[in-house]
Amino acid sequence: MKQKSMTTYQLALTGVMTAVICILGPMTLMIPISPVLISLANLAICLSIVILGMKLGTLSCILYLLIGLAGLPVFSGFSGGIGKLAGPTGGYLVGYLFLALIGGVFVERFSGKGLERRAVEGLGLVLGTAVLYAFGTVWLAYMAGMNFAEALAVGVLPFIPGDLVKIFLTLLLGPEIRTRLLQAGYLNGVPAAKAEPDLGGYTR
Repeated sequence: MKQKSMTTYQLALTGVMTAVICILGPMTLMIPISPVLISLANLAICLSIVILGMKLGTLSCILYLLIGLAGLPVFSGFSGGIGKLAGPTGGYLVGYLFLALIGGVFVERFSGKGLERRAVEGLGLVLGTAVLYAFGTVWLAYMAGMNFAEALAVGVLPFIPGDLVKIFLTLLLGPEIRTRLLQAGYLNGVPAAKAEPDLGGYTR
């Protein structure tokens, strides 16, 4: 029963975070110098990773992509469908998976506490975002007939400050939410009244 309860909590939280990504993902801002829209999807994915960990965070990302590919308007600019993936910005969608996996490894494999843990998680999110950038830039360059430097200039450089702010917000909010869920027993499947919560290295 304990394992079943744990699985139910995890599935529910994964569904909630998938919904959060689907809600924030379409919210975008266009900038004149780039065909790439500023999106909140990567903020939601970073939060999902830090809150749920690598496996469930990556699962929520995969579910989001599948929902979008099925045609629901959850991608940037309220778009969806396989055509979005095949377009010039489709590489950034695939790059979300690298962000989830790489960031998730740093979240799950490091057992430090406090600011030290947040610094390592931040490093993981930065590295995951860098791989996302690389994959998206190569795809954009190929699809739009640009060289790599041109694609980098329009598809990455204008977005770096905003993405750093998103990572900062993730490190500010995500660990606190994860700690609360662990204390309540929703992530480890153990009722808070019956066991010492494993806070995964987080401290108040």
